[in-house]
Amino acid sequence: MSDQEKSGELAEMNLFDHLEELRSVLISLIAVLIGSSLVLWFFSGFLMDFLLAGIPVEGIYFHAPAEAFMTRLKLSFIAGFLLSFPFILFRVWSFISPGLFAREKKVIFPLIILSTALFYIGVVFAYWIMIPVVLRFLLQFATDMLSPLLSVAEYFSFVGKLCFAFGIVFQLPLVIIFLTATGFISPGKLLRQWRWVIVIIFAVCALLTPPDPASQLLMAVPLVLLFFISVAVSFIFVRRKQKESKPLD
Repeated sequence: MSDQEKSGELAEMNLFDHLEELRSVLISLIAVLIGSSLVLWFFSGFLMDFLLAGIPVEGIYFHAPAEAFMTRLKLSFIAGFLLSFPFILFRVWSFISPGLFAREKKVIFPLIILSTALFYIGVVFAYWIMIPVVLRFLLQFATDMLSPLLSVAEYFSFVGKLCFAFGIVFQLPLVIIFLTATGFISPGKLLRQWRWVIVIIFAVCALLTPPDPASQLLMAVPLVLLFFISVAVSFIFVRRKQKESKPLD
């Protein structure tokens, strides 16, 4: 057998090994997600009452026989995902880490932790700060003849989309730090384009939030602050990296 044939068999074996490892990762992720969702199903009624407490309406209703059941089922799945999110990132990290260099491992692992923290912060900020303000703003347009009658499915769909959107857009510092750390763009150049960045942030917020100025501002203002904080952190990171790479006399 020639060396070329041996290398081809070795590459094929490595490919199958990677596919088998990927299958194992996916099975473990699905098992943990389903298991946590099933456990949280027994607490879904408490979770629903807790999340509905304090909303600026007299009550939430379900308009179809299966609506409450399906909403609790979706809530259990979402809560299970949030609970198992750190494990999901850990399993993904354990799958990709063997193919990374030592320097890449040192960078990516803190970024994963930062990404998890920012996602949770975005979700908490959306639910506890933004959504009450948005609901009060939107519900003030009721009249004596027009009263709000919110469906539980539509309410949780509205809340879920906003919370997920905030969890995603709060990854902005992570994106900025990654781009500057890899040298794709310099912090100085990014700072010089701050006007365009603010315009893009407000445009994205207008697409992700309901069509009212309150929700757009509540999403845009924290993102603008996170942008400038991330640029400042990037300046510190780049300068430290330059000092480390500077040859000693």
